[in-house]
Amino acid sequence: MINLTIIDRDGGSRAVEIPEGINLSLMEVLKASEYDILATCGGMALCATCHVQVIEGPEEYFTATDTELDVLDTLPYAPPASRLACQIRISEDMDGMVFKLVGEE
Repeated sequence: MINLTIIDRDGGSRAVEIPEGINLSLMEVLKASEYDILATCGGMALCATCHVQVIEGPEEYFTATDTELDVLDTLPYAPPASRLACQIRISEDMDGMVFKLVGEE
């Protein structure tokens, strides 16, 4: 199992267990785990309503792609290590990572 910690907008945190080998994005996992994220564009990296901040984990997950940066640049607030959850594919090396929800409710 891959264990993630998700910090909600109110500051509370909850562990999420994800089976290894699953072919989903973090956005899909958050929606399936009943987190309140809009994901309006359905994972196309167009809306930023699945905006998260990487708090802890492997260094390669802290840096957004150019496509993500274009979308994140349109937001009034994008803290360091901001990412779009729809662009983060779940993999075994994510075990122990911590994410904070930032996007719209």
